[in-house]
Formats: sequence, structure tokens, C-alpha cells
Amino acid sequence: MPGPLLHFGATVLCSHGGQAQPTAPNPRVLVSGQPTVLMATPYAVVGCPFVPPGGNGPCVTAQTIVATTRVLSNGQPLVIATGQAVCTPTGTPLLPVAFQTRVIAT
Repeated sequence: MPGPLLHFGATVLCSHGGQAQPTAPNPRVLVSGQPTVLMATPYAVVGCPFVPPGGNGPCVTAQTIVATTRVLSNGQPLVIATGQAVCTPTGTPLLPVAFQTRVIAT
């Protein structure tokens, strides 16, 4: 599934509105002057307001599970806006909302 590559400064939210940021950039591939993100890089989630009575929240981290298949950097897939990432401990997805649109990868 093709999609725009996500860069280090992209706006990504958890399903509840918390801000997600990758923990490390990939400086080997730049898009719009920003480093990209490797699939293996976890996201840190801050400001998630989801606090259920059962204790399954808020979102703390997230991991990408679907990324590029044909475009690699250092032998690893890159994160794309149309990919999938799952938050821990809630199991909800990350939602990219603002990102570069010039570079598309599959």
C-alpha cells in the first residue's frame, strides 16, 4: 500500500488525542529536509487523556506494525502515513494528521 513517508516532525496523535513522537530519527533519508522514521523505532505518546476505570490507559508508547515493503533505509522499512501503528497498553491506532506529501513509497 503506497503512502507518504512520515518525517520526524510530522504531527501524529493517538486515537484519544495524545501527541506521539518517534524516539529516534533516521538521518540517512530526508524528506522536505526532515529525517524519516524507521519501522523499528518506537513512538512515545504524551498527553493522552484516556484514563478508564479499569486501568487500560492512557497510551504511553506505540509501535509501527505495517510500513514500506519496497523502500528501505539501512535494510529496514520506513514509516508511511497509510501504515499502521498500535499504542500500548490500549491497543488503539496512531493517526498521522500532518505530514509531508511530496515523497510517496510502497
